[in-house]
Amino acid sequence: MNDLIHALQDLLGAHQVLTGDDVRQRAVSWFDHSPNQAGAIIRPASTEEVAQALSLCHEAGISIVPMGGLTGVVDGVRATPNQIGLSLERLTGIEPIDVDSRTLTVEAGVPLQKVHEIAEEHGLHFPVDLGARGSCTIGGMASTNAGGNEVLRYGMMREQILGLEAVLADGRVVSNLRPLMKNNTGYDLKQLFIGSEGTLGIVTRVTLKLRPLHHSLSTAWVAVDEFANLSRLLRQLERQLGGRLSAFEVMWRDHAELMAGDDSPHTLPLEDKAPYYVLIQAANYHESESATFEAALETAFEQNLITDAAVASSQAQQAKMWAIRDDIERLTKKLAPYAAFDISLPIKHMEPYVDTLKSELTAQWPAAKLIVFGHLGDGNLHIFINVGDAMDDSNRHAIESIVYSPLQHVSGSISAEHGIGLEKKAYLALSRSETEIALMWQLKQALDPMGVLNPGVIFD
Repeated sequence: MNDLIHALQDLLGAHQVLTGDDVRQRAVSWFDHSPNQAGAIIRPASTEEVAQALSLCHEAGISIVPMGGLTGVVDGVRATPNQIGLSLERLTGIEPIDVDSRTLTVEAGVPLQKVHEIAEEHGLHFPVDLGARGSCTIGGMASTNAGGNEVLRYGMMREQILGLEAVLADGRVVSNLRPLMKNNTGYDLKQLFIGSEGTLGIVTRVTLKLRPLHHSLSTAWVAVDEFANLSRLLRQLERQLGGRLSAFEVMWRDHAELMAGDDSPHTLPLEDKAPYYVLIQAANYHESESATFEAALETAFEQNLITDAAVASSQAQQAKMWAIRDDIERLTKKLAPYAAFDISLPIKHMEPYVDTLKSELTAQWPAAKLIVFGHLGDGNLHIFINVGDAMDDSNRHAIESIVYSPLQHVSGSISAEHGIGLEKKAYLALSRSETEIALMWQLKQALDPMGVLNPGVIFD
């Protein structure tokens, strides 16, 4: 390890190889503030430096743990003292935007918010949005196939990537950054790296697909009196809005009331205490489309799909509505200690799943708190559970079993958009067959036979 660190210092410069206290001062992630335990953290500034650094590590047989914005929640970037952390924070290059082809090529360390700003300056829109937009990076989002608030209309990160550059475990560079919608020339190699959580290669550059920037947004907060009406409302809005529906965020009542409690900066837009609230948003490309949005809500009233509604009349009101949904910091503080889950399942199974989950939790822990919210339109639910002071490792595993086990029987997924990391790998077989897992392992062995890239993540 010492010889490798010296070689990396010669390659990158002494200041770009952090050791000792400089490493410990960095937290593991946003959600784990314990000191980073990596033997060293390197900070290359280009694809070429990443390639040379990986070649050195590969030759020494030392594992690499890639680090992006550290906003992941599945413990996917935990380095040990005998591993090297690879921070991509200095890969912040941005190529000139191609307005004609509506594409933008950026390096892996560019924050999501910067991509939004550049796109909007040119009358364009990048449709993946996350609450961590100021910190999460494009490379990390590609490596974890990030989702977010507009998946319903545009799909996940995978659908936004036209080209990609990655460095393999031994330092070879695979680069295909062609900004083409159609490129049917054999295997689509970029898909190997999207969602592979840094286990097959290190993403260093990405060519992104942009969309036309909308004229305005129509946003509403509505109350729904029964679960069955949620899916009916979703389908009715999709029909009436002609595909412009970009968000359908459902909050169970317990979640909404927790977010707008007595000590909260948030106020619920409606006084009606409904079992479900939905934050609805549509993108308008013409002024007249806001009237279509309001007409769709009127239809929902007439069909008894909603019981009350508040339509945002300004961007400030839109921001206040979204702040209730996006304030994960308040949620985690109010529920600590908690166990958090990101799952997906068909909408028709959601109500009985949540009911069963609540009954099983309270049977073991009578004071258990269950908070549920999610994108719903794309089948994704976020679940936060608090069982008080009983939240030790043993009880956490028991909670995980209660949450994950039913998903196998309803074609659900233990991870909708956050990946597997170290946290969920014990449950991977609930969502993937033996054949699928064996094939993934074959790919890992083919691209990283020494197992030096993010070892232990996804599978042992």
